[in-house]
Amino acid sequence: MMKVRILIVSMVALICYSAVSAAVLVVAAQQDGLVADMTEGVVRKIDKDAGKITLKHGEIKNLNMPPMTMVYSVHDKSLLDAVQTGEKVKFKVINEGGKFVIKEIRPAAAPPE
Repeated sequence: MMKVRILIVSMVALICYSAVSAAVLVVAAQQDGLVADMTEGVVRKIDKDAGKITLKHGEIKNLNMPPMTMVYSVHDKSLLDAVQTGEKVKFKVINEGGKFVIKEIRPAAAPPE
């Protein structure tokens, strides 16, 4: 009976440790900007050759960034084909080695994929 109790206590401790570890990883990823929510903005300028886009946007919560107008690099230049200057957009941006990179962008009126 004592061995069963020890086994149960050990299993509960392992499950709790795993849950806490997973929560810590999620929080760390959010703080590093690796987990991104969609942010709304307006396209001010597109430079397809350089793979850059200028956006006037609201708060970017995953990066703790206030609303502003800023130039961003895009993960893939083909992302720029989906948007136009002056268009309202929704986008995801992450901090990739100290550089803010757009991983996803679409017109605000377009349904999510």
